[in-house]
Amino acid sequence: MIRTLQLVTTRRPFFEQQVAALERHGVDCHVVTVPKPPSGARSLRDYVRFYGRVLRESLDGPYDLVHANYGLTAPAAIAQPTRPIVLSLWGSDVWGKYGYVSDWCSREFDAVIVMSEQMADTLDTQSVVIPHGIDLNLFEPHPQTEARAELGWNDQQYHVLFPYSPSREVKDYPRAVRVVEKAQERLGKPVTLQTVSGEPHERIPVYMSAADAMLLTSHWEGSPNAVKEALACNLPVVSTDVGDVRSYLTERSGSHVGRSDDELVTALCDVLERDGRPNSRETMVEFGLDQMAENIVSVYERVLEPKREVTAS
Repeated sequence: MIRTLQLVTTRRPFFEQQVAALERHGVDCHVVTVPKPPSGARSLRDYVRFYGRVLRESLDGPYDLVHANYGLTAPAAIAQPTRPIVLSLWGSDVWGKYGYVSDWCSREFDAVIVMSEQMADTLDTQSVVIPHGIDLNLFEPHPQTEARAELGWNDQQYHVLFPYSPSREVKDYPRAVRVVEKAQERLGKPVTLQTVSGEPHERIPVYMSAADAMLLTSHWEGSPNAVKEALACNLPVVSTDVGDVRSYLTERSGSHVGRSDDELVTALCDVLERDGRPNSRETMVEFGLDQMAENIVSVYERVLEPKREVTAS
């Protein structure tokens, strides 16, 4: 069994799924999160407290390696002196405000995992691409009529899903509003932009089954799980050209990538006017959680191999 100390800022659903998948593959995961004050905004003091706990755990715990998930946890992993270190970068930690922290720290790790080739090209160090996996047992199509009835959505309108909080600046909600308004003008039929945030992850497939399309207008992404989850539910996606979305938003998936507002509007109208839904689910099989876990375990084994050789000798 490989015993890991997992560091993370926030235990998001895809991280929890990653931990569960790793544990199914024989990896012991002990998770340490960055403290979060009642105000919600972390300060330098919170990260100092986080480092203190990481140091204690790494010195006293029976861990084989430390896995830092998200760039802001990287300094704490580097500063503990005893264990091999692996870093996973998610996207906003490469292109966001503190991207320089991730770029600098990544050079000190024994292995770096990124979500897309675009991220790998951005970093000044070698990395391996392992996108977050999705739960194919959870994300599967439901009958649209039943899903809409459950949510109380008007069946005489088009419904476009925006599965994020409008307050997340990186997701560019104002642009999504503009695109939907222009699409409604062209189509001459009501188009409702449905935002979803704060819902249990288990409920999201209902929203994806009820919608006619999903719209992603982000400034940047790594490998957005919401897009893969939508395709697993046979929901067409219209997206800006971010992260790795172009690699699987293909004609076969019934989805589109656009750069300008006009391209996004045209693509959204095309999707909404199309009869039926594509069978995009079959293109998502390779992104299952078990495949992701196997790939991460391979990274762990490669990092630990020199240590095992020394122990054996």
